[in-house]
Amino acid sequence: MSLDLTQHPPRSARCRLGGFILLPRLLDKGRAALAGKNGSYNYGCPLDQHFFRFTGIAPEALKEELATGKGDGEILGWIHQNSTPPRNPWEIQSWSNYHLHRPPDSDAETLEYFAHAVRELSVSREDINTWVDLLDLDDYVSFGGKA
Repeated sequence: MSLDLTQHPPRSARCRLGGFILLPRLLDKGRAALAGKNGSYNYGCPLDQHFFRFTGIAPEALKEELATGKGDGEILGWIHQNSTPPRNPWEIQSWSNYHLHRPPDSDAETLEYFAHAVRELSVSREDINTWVDLLDLDDYVSFGGKA
């Protein structure tokens, strides 16, 4: 079940599993890291930390569960059993929608970081407004796409 993220990107942060945005991408990065094939993708990165804080699950605990070879559905069941506090579907939906549409924070340092990251990928794109937009663009360009 391991992925080679030196050959292609993980699933988009827009993909959902059990209503959780970011989770399929996080699982891809975790499996690739276990296989030593994560390339430039980091399991447990700051974006992943939002998921871990929301669920109360430790990154290493999830990684240990991934190492057992379980599929996405089994891992989702494990997440539901181990989330602290347990999350209701409406909480997951609300949290996911927030992160799907979350722009960079409005402090000057974060805005400059975000603008610089977009400029590095494309000087003409004006539709990159959220972190998820930036991740998708970065994945696309990193594997040969033209912005």
